[in-house]
This record gives sequence, C-alpha cells and structure tokens, in this order.
Amino acid sequence: MSDSPTLTRLCRYPVKGMSANELDSVALSVGMAMPHDRRFAIAHGSTTDLPPDGGWAPKANFVTLVNCAKLAGIEAGFDAETGFLTLKRDGRQVARADISTPLGRTIVEDFLRAYLAGEVRGALRLIEAKEDAFTDSRDGKLSLINLASIHDLERVTGHPVDPIRFRGNLYIEGLPAWAEFGWTGDTKIRLGGVEFRLYKRIGRCAATNVNPATAERDANLPLALRRGFGHLDMGVYLQVTEPGTVRVGDALAVS
Repeated sequence: MSDSPTLTRLCRYPVKGMSANELDSVALSVGMAMPHDRRFAIAHGSTTDLPPDGGWAPKANFVTLVNCAKLAGIEAGFDAETGFLTLKRDGRQVARADISTPLGRTIVEDFLRAYLAGEVRGALRLIEAKEDAFTDSRDGKLSLINLASIHDLERVTGHPVDPIRFRGNLYIEGLPAWAEFGWTGDTKIRLGGVEFRLYKRIGRCAATNVNPATAERDANLPLALRRGFGHLDMGVYLQVTEPGTVRVGDALAVS
C-alpha cells in the first residue's frame, strides 16, 4: 500500500440519480465539473422553472434517490463518444438510445415512465445540461470522499457502508478519518496533474439511505452521522484551480 493518500476510485454519474460509471483517468478543467458528470437529469413533469438554456437547476426539479429509491434498480452505462445510454435491470438490457438526440431521449423517457409509474409526478423528461452540470451544488463541481471517514461511520452504524451511497467523484484511501474537514479555502490540494481548493463540506440527505445494490432504503445515515459525530457531513466539494489529468493510483498532496 502507498505511504501517501491515493486516489483509488474515480466515478462520474452521467444521469443524475442513476448509477456510477467508473473511469481510469479524466482530464479536468478550471471551475468545471468532471466531463459528462450529471450531464443529464430526469425532470419531473410538473417542473416549470428549469432554465431554458440548459443551465444549472436545483435538485428539487429532478427525480433522484431522495424521492425515488427505485431509480437505483437500474444500471446506467453511458458512452460519451457516441452519446448512447444503455440501461440494464438485473443484468438485462431494457433500453438503449443516443440521448444526445431528441429521439433517443424520448426512447429513454418512455422506459422510465413505465418503470417509475406511480413513483413520480407528471410526465418525465430527460434533459441535458448544455455548458454546466446538474450537480447538487452550483459551485461545488467535484466531490472528494475520504474512505477512512466512511470506515469510521461504519463503526457507528455497526455494518458496512457502500461508499457509492455518497456518489463521490474522487475516492481517497490513506488519509486519516475526517482529515478533509481540517482543510480550508487556503489549503492547496493536488492530485496527479490537477490542483484544487476546498469549496465546502457536503451535507448529506436521505439519498444516502438507499442501498445502491438493492434499491432499498435500509439505513439512516444522516441520523448516524448526527448521533456519532454531531454533523450531517460526509466528503467535501472541490473546485479545480489548475487543470490537468487525474488517474486512479495518483497520490494526493495537501499543503
């Protein structure tokens, strides 16, 4: 095992609320989210205040694990080069389409309306962020999760906690538990060829209660965080200040 904190997992979530796509490396730009992360989102049919230019919008506009645990029952694989989204249920393909096109989005919408019937309000729409990303935070574009902090939470819960419940982009092993909460806006954080600064800690909601493997609400992690540590936070939002590429296995340097 490396003596330095190390990036052990790199994830993006092309459709907000759906499963992670794992990467070996990714190029990051100043002030931007990970490419294709939360590029698409499933809007409630009753939503009326989405920006017409495909800009950022609050998560209340979208179907997410907070309001629809059943969403975790679908495995979503996205090919950024072709625009094709492939949806699987129990390992079997149930839909596939180029969601960069209106026709492709209609195909996926038709499947989701049937699959989520009775779970959501109105006629769902799959929408695309044009120059932004549908991250939960408008300015916190990338999330870093310290795996040691999750292990400490497991001590409180008494059972394993899948790190994907926290839907992070950068998963780090080798930091002391909660060390990330000692960082400030002046802390220089370097990972591979990229430099970051801290934006803020990430407050957690009921979305983390959904088991990504079973789509069941089988935990109350915000309650466990409050009882065990006196806060609701897990992970931190980062902002890219110097662009470059990060790769699984890169060492994390903090100064």
